[in-house]
Amino acid sequence: MAIQACSSIEVFKENAELPLRKNYTSFVIVNKEVNMSGFSTQFLDAKVQDRIQEIFEAEGLVYDRVKPELVIRYTSNEDPRQREINTFNSPYPFWGYRVWDPWMYNPYMYDNRSRTDNYELVQVIVDFIDSGEDKFLMTLTGVTEVSSPKSKEKKVLKATDKILERFINESQYVQN
Repeated sequence: MAIQACSSIEVFKENAELPLRKNYTSFVIVNKEVNMSGFSTQFLDAKVQDRIQEIFEAEGLVYDRVKPELVIRYTSNEDPRQREINTFNSPYPFWGYRVWDPWMYNPYMYDNRSRTDNYELVQVIVDFIDSGEDKFLMTLTGVTEVSSPKSKEKKVLKATDKILERFINESQYVQN
């Protein structure tokens, strides 16, 4: 019996100018070297940099600032949004169950006001560039919704993990 959790993070692949053809042994994170911020907070930016470096070093790649084979650049789109939530969807409950009774099934008897929920649509965008040919291997975008500042860090790191997992899986598929 397998238990699988539902993930609210979607990963999209785009901008593939060059197919993956070789096994990369070294990498560099451009944001770290040129002090370019990819997120609205420095704390989140540092967490993402550390996570990228940690995962690639665990896969056997070496961080090389001078002559890397793989260049990684990341950024984000953090878009605050609102959605309307209705607490009472149907103005005629039990429709078809019995004849409509204005006293028992009156929609004005229920608290059917709508409320507005604030959330943030966060896109984590990671570019993987082959430094030898100076072309994009791929751009992977992880999209998720964040409803509170507490969960933002967790969801951004999870999106980063999914993006890096997809890149590593695709590069291992090419090797085999």
